[in-house]
Amino acid sequence: MSYHTPRGGLPAQSELTTDRAVFTDAYAVLPARTMSDITASLLPQWKGTRAWVLARPLSGFAETFAQYLVEVGPGGGSTAPEPDAGAEGVLFAVGGRLTLTLDGAEHSLAPGGYAFLAPGAEWTLRNESDGPASFHWIRRRYRPADGIGVPESFVTSAEEVEPVSMPGTDGAWTTRRFADPDDLRHDMHVNIVTLQPGASIPFPETHVMEHGLFVLEGKAVYLLNRDWVEVAEGDFMWLRAFCPQACYAGGPGPFSYLLYKDVNRHAALDL
Repeated sequence: MSYHTPRGGLPAQSELTTDRAVFTDAYAVLPARTMSDITASLLPQWKGTRAWVLARPLSGFAETFAQYLVEVGPGGGSTAPEPDAGAEGVLFAVGGRLTLTLDGAEHSLAPGGYAFLAPGAEWTLRNESDGPASFHWIRRRYRPADGIGVPESFVTSAEEVEPVSMPGTDGAWTTRRFADPDDLRHDMHVNIVTLQPGASIPFPETHVMEHGLFVLEGKAVYLLNRDWVEVAEGDFMWLRAFCPQACYAGGPGPFSYLLYKDVNRHAALDL
């Protein structure tokens, strides 16, 4: 499988400054071009690594998660990657090859590789190849629920998960669900949504889930609140809870995005 990977660098001096980047009180769009050398961050306990922080909790914006697009150079990685013992996470590989050691077992993550990291999981990640490797890292503070256990860590891949057709779409709109949607132990889902050329989300979805969407491939026009915005591979969108959203896939190939959403918990009353 082929997915967008970060390129870094800087736009040429001859390029126009005007772009699609926008930050509003309902949504944000970070186009691929914004992920340049000067917007990357370094992380404690990580060697030969840089990260673009796409989303983070911000006071007044009710964000429930953080999402990084991470590039690890040859020989890089971390033996102490997660600083928060209460955090759960998802790793989704998009370029190169990484070696994940999770609770004592070793796994190879090629593009499409997916790992759910339960809170308190012991894991390390390293790049033993001769080239850079890239992955998405989604982090969230796990919210336990009375009478419901904590989910276990697992490793799989996009190739191993059969896409499920959305009702009435005859495969034009599908979702790869990595966690069972009926498993209430999970308080977040990170899935892959794919729309074939010309397919659409045919109504403005408006619901309590907060979303992070990273476009893995293709292009589309996306409704964000009241604005129709063109998006393409490498772009990231953050949608606040209740922000209306819809979509038309533009072609010529499939439009796919990695989707985060918070699920399966009561609304907190102590904000």
